[in-house]
Amino acid sequence: MKIGSFTIDPPVLLAPMAGVSEQPFRVLALEMGAGLATTELISSSGIFYQNRRTKQYMTFDRGKERPYSMQLFGGDPKVMAAAARAAMEHGADIVDINMGCPVKKVTGTGAGSALSCDPPRAAAIIEAMRAATDDRVPITVKIRAGWDDKSINCVEMAKTLEGAGCAALALHARTRAAGYSGQANWSLIASIKQAVKMPIIGNGDVLTFEDSQRMFQETGCDAVMIGRGALGNPWIFESTRAGKTLPPPTPEQRLALIRRHHTMHIAFHESLDDEESRRLLRTPPALMATKTFRQHLVWYSRGLVGGKEFRKAVLTLEDPNAVVDHLERFFSAAAVSAPEEAEGVNYQQAFG
Repeated sequence: MKIGSFTIDPPVLLAPMAGVSEQPFRVLALEMGAGLATTELISSSGIFYQNRRTKQYMTFDRGKERPYSMQLFGGDPKVMAAAARAAMEHGADIVDINMGCPVKKVTGTGAGSALSCDPPRAAAIIEAMRAATDDRVPITVKIRAGWDDKSINCVEMAKTLEGAGCAALALHARTRAAGYSGQANWSLIASIKQAVKMPIIGNGDVLTFEDSQRMFQETGCDAVMIGRGALGNPWIFESTRAGKTLPPPTPEQRLALIRRHHTMHIAFHESLDDEESRRLLRTPPALMATKTFRQHLVWYSRGLVGGKEFRKAVLTLEDPNAVVDHLERFFSAAAVSAPEEAEGVNYQQAFG
């Protein structure tokens, strides 16, 4: 798939997910075989404050993350234009617009899914961002099917955004009202693909390699975006790169990757340590990293024998060394179990 001058190969993308798509996990996904990994959503107005949180979201590996795609959200064309310019100057190769987030604190500002109710303003945002960047970076968009079942307008929205110069569009084939429940309506992806010329990226309910292949076949989309299917399972990108379902990782392979992810996660948070961070967080970087990594351990442990007990224990720990001891003991020997072992894992937490 082409986005501007960039070739996305393989055309399988890691979805931008709040609290998940930080630099360490994006790098792991790319190394495993993802063709593109976009940042979690970043406030367009927050870019100007350059606080610790915004810096955390914008930090990327300049050697491994190319092309680098930064996702912005906001409802004001002028503010979004200035943020796009800042993103480009920061090093973004692609600027993505979040027009799909269903969370009230986002939609309440006229951003995210709220833009599906105002296609002219959504188009004006793209036009303003293109002008501010002199068309030097492609502007992409992620949308939903519509606000609710009575206002599904993704095809019309796609046509409007393409007319404004959108370089590629991702559709999460659920409405804002559906959130992350129910089944994604892949037929809407097919309808958009038939209605526009720009590349279309399908998203929703891709949990296995077989799901990704079925989405390609059923919708004709140019690329597939994987969100929940990658939580605790970056190995899914190895299968998509290989073009076939690969055996699940052995305990040794699983532990090795989790060790590396944990090390990268700690180093990433320590790299953000400064006077402002210490004042605002009042938490040492290693402790903050430990607390935020525990959610990854929840996802990594799904479907493993003893996973429930491990999750119950690890979510109460704050000592980084104790967390390491627990993950070493559990993942070095944990075997794959029946599907019900994964019950109780709250994927919703990863999406704001």
